[in-house]
Amino acid sequence: MNQPIIFDPKAPQALPVSDEARILTPIDVASNRIELLAPAKNLEYGKEAILHGADAVYIGGPAFGARATAGNSIADIKELATFAHQYHAQVFVALNTTMTNDELKQAEKLIWQIYEAGADALIIQDMGILQLDIPPIALHASTQMDNRTPEKAAFLEQVGFTQVVLARELTLPQIREVAKKTKMQLEFFIHGALCVSYSGLCNISHSYSGRSANKGECSQMCRLPCNLTTRQGEVIVENEHLLSLKDNNQTANLDALIDAGVRSFKIEGRLKDLSYVKNVTAHYRQQLDAILAKRPELESASHGRCEHTFNPDPEKSFNRGSTDYFVNERTDGVSDFRTPKYLGEEVGTVLRITKDHIEIASEHTFNNGDGLGYFVSHHEKAVMSDHKTVGFRVNRADGNKLYTLRMPEQLRVGMTLYRNHDQAFETVLSKESSKRILNVDMSITTTDDGFGLTINDHYGHQATVTLNVNHEPAKDSERSLATLNKQLKKLGSTDYLLKQLSTNGVENYFLPASALNGLRRDAITALDQARVDGYERPQPWQRNDSAVYPTNSLSFLDNVVNDKAKEFYQKHGVIHIEDAYEHNKVVNDAPLMVTRHCLRFNFNLCPKEVPGIIADPMILEIGNDTLKLVFDCVKCEMMVVGSNKQV
Repeated sequence: MNQPIIFDPKAPQALPVSDEARILTPIDVASNRIELLAPAKNLEYGKEAILHGADAVYIGGPAFGARATAGNSIADIKELATFAHQYHAQVFVALNTTMTNDELKQAEKLIWQIYEAGADALIIQDMGILQLDIPPIALHASTQMDNRTPEKAAFLEQVGFTQVVLARELTLPQIREVAKKTKMQLEFFIHGALCVSYSGLCNISHSYSGRSANKGECSQMCRLPCNLTTRQGEVIVENEHLLSLKDNNQTANLDALIDAGVRSFKIEGRLKDLSYVKNVTAHYRQQLDAILAKRPELESASHGRCEHTFNPDPEKSFNRGSTDYFVNERTDGVSDFRTPKYLGEEVGTVLRITKDHIEIASEHTFNNGDGLGYFVSHHEKAVMSDHKTVGFRVNRADGNKLYTLRMPEQLRVGMTLYRNHDQAFETVLSKESSKRILNVDMSITTTDDGFGLTINDHYGHQATVTLNVNHEPAKDSERSLATLNKQLKKLGSTDYLLKQLSTNGVENYFLPASALNGLRRDAITALDQARVDGYERPQPWQRNDSAVYPTNSLSFLDNVVNDKAKEFYQKHGVIHIEDAYEHNKVVNDAPLMVTRHCLRFNFNLCPKEVPGIIADPMILEIGNDTLKLVFDCVKCEMMVVGSNKQV
């Protein structure tokens, strides 16, 4: 057998779009509104995401969200929707777990409450919801539905979905093919954690822990260290995180994704901290704004521009390294087998170690409180342990001399240091770090009974207020003009910024500052109301009950759990329907995970790459559990196979 080639985790990841991809004609889609979609763990996170540039946020409701620990009350959803709609931003609520018959009854009531709270759309996985009595709310097809093909997308459009979350594994040409077949808005993940399996096609967590990913309770077994061997017992690699992918980063591909038909750019992270949400949202806001500036045919999906108090840098927030996954076809660099943790940015190497401080070679600036880490040398690793990295806190930084309360164990001269906590950066993000600005114009005029002030935003909303007062000539028109400018521009405590003021000769009359302030406040209040009144929630699409599902048979991987879902699929032409994995008692040698990530490719054992190699199954050991890897080289997919070991 050929000697395996160990993947180099330091290989460049943010691959540029190929020349071939760049010259493709932009796909013709229904909308040229570009939406940045950010995660909202809770109300506070949702507001900050919008202030930092999100055109929409997605948040979990009180139940049935695919992040079970990120639920929120109806009251909080209502407050977030009210806040978002000020900027004509939207709020999507994730109800994207599978549901039992009894849970569907609860979901029906909950959906009405979510609609009445002002939410703009539901993100769902369970098609049983379409058989319920639900309000006229827009529906988005969750990535848990495994949305990979043009045929699936066309069907989803026919049965009433307005937006579809595409599978993360799609390439640019595959996205283009989907866009040609549907008028739905295409949503695509551009940043954050990657599931190694196609979303919705992973049952490994439920099989070995009883915690179902389709219920939002994934145990993340894929992040554990593994051993890989051949069926003959030859060891390929030991104690590496073979199923743990790097994190998604599509910064280099945004233009190409737009041209392929993507209109909603989604950031993963409903369980991430607030600084992550602020930093990553601001990063992509600035990236997309730069694209909008050079492409006038495109526009932002919400109102306002953001002023950030910091320079966004996604490398300073939690990530496992960067990959653009399969957008530019299969490449090296999808995984870093060393650790599933946040390693941080490389900041230097150890020059000298004393009893109380470390000297390092670095061009970076360090601060008290920085968090640093390093890899333990190979012979000191514990077998089948993920504790291969050691972290420590800088107590005091004096240039490149770093003092610690206790000297880190196993640290050696020459080791590379990584920073996973930048204290100065986090301090900035812990404060108010962005403001969303709405540009307005004002025009003050005389009326028969006094004066009128009209204020217009740059999105077509207008408000006029009047003040009944005698027309008293000004003694000094220049001074009067200065007063008008000064008082009417006082918008600092609002979201508005005055761009143009037309005085129309009013400077020839005397108006005290207090009167002008009153006019300004009343006009702002009226414009706020006009903007709220002018907001329209997206409408659901009409359903076609005669639409035919692309296949007439569903396996346990299609996650049909309840009777309503079965009714839905039967109505649309499906003849054979298996129960979902967690309800199926007869699934043996089941593919617990289906993935485009291929370990044969990673270790130079791919039959398409190496002549003479045969894609025999391989053995994967995770802790005390042994699984089989089966390779479908026609589809370029790997299956992690196990018995029906439910707990």
